[in-house]
Amino acid sequence: MCSERTSQQAFFGVSALLFAASAAGTIVWCTSMSTMGEMPMPGGWTMSMAWMRMPGQTWPGAAAAFLCVWVVMMVAMMLPSLVSMLWRYRQAVGRPGEARLGRLTALVGVGYFFVWTVFGMAAFPLGVALAAVQMQQPALARAVPTAVGVVVLMAGSLQLTAWKARHLACCREAAGRGRTLPADAGTAWRHGLRLGLHCSQCCIGLMAILLVIGAMDLRAMAVVAAAITVERLAPAGERVARATGAVVVGVGLFLIARAAGLG
Repeated sequence: MCSERTSQQAFFGVSALLFAASAAGTIVWCTSMSTMGEMPMPGGWTMSMAWMRMPGQTWPGAAAAFLCVWVVMMVAMMLPSLVSMLWRYRQAVGRPGEARLGRLTALVGVGYFFVWTVFGMAAFPLGVALAAVQMQQPALARAVPTAVGVVVLMAGSLQLTAWKARHLACCREAAGRGRTLPADAGTAWRHGLRLGLHCSQCCIGLMAILLVIGAMDLRAMAVVAAAITVERLAPAGERVARATGAVVVGVGLFLIARAAGLG
């Protein structure tokens, strides 16, 4: 009993330290980016510097920098809900020894964030391409506020679907569904990948909102992270997801109306 309590304290202590470090890194980077300002665009909106190269920076260097920040940001946003999934995994693998259990748990986490790393690798070139088109085509740039409203509306609607509920249930369910998982690296890696795939699909609407509103906006990050965490951990997570979707749909309609000059 004492060893189990010590193991639990160590696990949650390391998780808290990792979250604090990633949150601090995210805040520092976003604060430094905010001092550089944003680019005013036709249509009365501003473009984030996240999709641009810094002076003297190559595109591979810009991509690497974005990806590093993206991973740190994902750790800060997803770890609060991931901790419960990692803890269920630890309970499902039995008693392989504390040191081995720690390594296997870390491997699950690495597999999970590997999926989010791939997500970031896809998001960066897409964001850069869209930014380039908007800078070259003022007419398209003026349509961005309406497009943002449409994306938010679609993301809110996605929250109300059975597809969303299915992936959310996969994120919330206990590891192994009552059976013991093998305590080996391959199983841990695959378990982390599976969690990451379900999570990324479950969160795709909310993450789309973050990317179109401001990929490096601390307030947007905090709201999205809170929504993701609550729908994963609350007793009635499915209802929370639907309630979030209803609110987001309303926000999307408001943004569209405002862009059309009706708000």
